[in-house]
Amino acid sequence: MFSPKLKFLPLALVTTLGLSACGGSDSDSIWVEGQFAPYQQFAQQCTSSDGINEKMWMRSWSNDTYLWYDEIIDRDPANFSVEDYFNVLITNELSESGNRKDNFHFSMPTDEWQQLNQSGASFGYGMNYSLRNASATTSRQVTVTFTDPSTPAATANVSRGAVLVEIDGVNVASAATQAEIDILNAGLFPTDNGKQTEFVVRDLGSSQLRTVNLTAQTVIATPVQNTKTIQTTSGKVGYLQFNTHIATAERGLYDAFTTLANEGVDDLVIDLRYNGGGLLAIASQMGYMVAGEQATTGKTFEQMRFNDKYPNSDPVTGATLEPTPFIPISLGYNEDLLGRGVALPSLNLDRVFVLTTDSTCSASEAFMNGLRGIDIEVIQIGDTTCGKPYGFYPTDNCDTTYFTIQFRGENQKGFGDYSDGFMPSMNPVISSQVQGCVVEDDLNHALGDSSEGLLSAALHYRANGSCPAVAQSKALAAPAAPFDDPGYILEDTRKQSLWRNNRILTDINGAQ
Repeated sequence: MFSPKLKFLPLALVTTLGLSACGGSDSDSIWVEGQFAPYQQFAQQCTSSDGINEKMWMRSWSNDTYLWYDEIIDRDPANFSVEDYFNVLITNELSESGNRKDNFHFSMPTDEWQQLNQSGASFGYGMNYSLRNASATTSRQVTVTFTDPSTPAATANVSRGAVLVEIDGVNVASAATQAEIDILNAGLFPTDNGKQTEFVVRDLGSSQLRTVNLTAQTVIATPVQNTKTIQTTSGKVGYLQFNTHIATAERGLYDAFTTLANEGVDDLVIDLRYNGGGLLAIASQMGYMVAGEQATTGKTFEQMRFNDKYPNSDPVTGATLEPTPFIPISLGYNEDLLGRGVALPSLNLDRVFVLTTDSTCSASEAFMNGLRGIDIEVIQIGDTTCGKPYGFYPTDNCDTTYFTIQFRGENQKGFGDYSDGFMPSMNPVISSQVQGCVVEDDLNHALGDSSEGLLSAALHYRANGSCPAVAQSKALAAPAAPFDDPGYILEDTRKQSLWRNNRILTDINGAQ
C-alpha cells in the first residue's frame, strides 16, 4: 500500500499558505540594504499605487526561499516597477560551463497559470515549431514538429514536416528588418484571441505551396499521443509520444501504459523530444509505470535540496524534508478523467529508451535521473537535453504567480548535477553522459513512424547494441557555428512557453 510521508502544498493552496497578510508596520516597507522583514508581513497587500508592499514581499520571499539567495544583489525596490523588480531578484552567476545558472525565472497572471496547469489550455493554433537558424538573417526555417488534435492547425491539415514559407506576406527565410521579424513573431506566437494569420505552407513531401488562414484561440493540449506496439523479430516494442507533464497527462499515461501492458511489450521507447516538463509527480508516476513495484518500492524518485537556510525542512510548507517516492497510484488531478487512488499499470522493465532534444527539460530529465538512480538502464537517443535539475513552488501574490528556483532535485544515488543537460554517448565518461546515440531530429517522418530517425536509431540500437552509422558520423563531426544576429531572432517569449520548461510541485497526498 502506498503511504507517502511527503506533504506538498496542494495546488489550490500554493497561493495561500504562509502568505496571508500580517499587517506589518509602515517602517517595514522602508528598504534598508541587507535587512529583510518576514515576507508574510507583506503578502497580499496589493492596494498601494507604487506597489511597494508587493516588491518588499518578493524581496523577502526571494531572500528566504531562492536557491541562490546570497547571489542576489539587494537593490532599492523604489527604483523599479513590480515586474522589473522581480526580474532582478535573480543570480547573475554562471555555471561551470559558462552558461547562465538561472534561465527559468518568470511570472504570469494567476488565472493564466491555473488554466495552463489544470487543463493544458494555452494560446495559439495547436502546432509546435522547430526554429532552425532562428537568429540568422538568411536561410531561416520554421518547420512544424507536431500538432494537437482538434485545433486550428489540425483542422487545416497542417502536420509534422510542413515548412512555413511565408507568414502574413513576409518570407521566413529572408526576412531582414526588425519590422519583418516582428510580423513573423506575432504570427508564430500570437497573444491576441482571434488573431488571424495567413501562412504559406509547403507540406512534407510536396513541392507545391498552399495558403492557410489560422485563427488563434485557446487550445487544449493532448499530452500523450501515438501509443503503439511495434513488432520486431526479437519481440514487441512499445512506443508513446509524451509532450508535457500536465494534469491531464495522468489519464493519458494510465491508458497508454495499460494498453502496452496488455500487449506484453518487451521494451519501451518514450518520445520526450518536445517535452519541457511540468508536474514532477507525473514524472514519478511514469517512472513507476516503467519499472514496476519490485524495482521502486522504498526507493527515492527525487530528493529536494533547498538553500542552506533549510537543510532539513521545506521553506514553503515547513514540513520535514522527505524524498519523493515512485508513485504507484493515481493522484486524481482531474477527477472527471481519473479518480484518486487507482492502481497504476506497470511494465516491469529494467531498461527504457528515451528520445530527446534540447527541448527535453526539467520533469522529463527528472524522469531519466530518477530511473538511473535505481539502476533502470536509460538509453538516450537524440540530442543533449536542456539541463534543468531545478524546480519551484508556483506562488501567488496579488493575482500574479511567481516562479523562482527554490530547490535542486537528486536521485536515489544523490546525483543531480546535470545543469548542462544529459548527453547521449556510446562511451560515457561523466555522470551526465547517458549510454546512447547522438541523432538529429528527423522532420521528414511522422512521430511514431519506425523509419523516423530517432525511433529508427532506438530500434537499431536495441537490435545491434550500437548506434547506426548516421549517428556515429554525426557524433564525430563538429557542428557548424551559426551566424548570430540577436537583432533578428525568432523567439517565443510568452509566459505559457516558459511555464512548460519547468518542474512543478503539488501535493501527492491530496492533489486537487
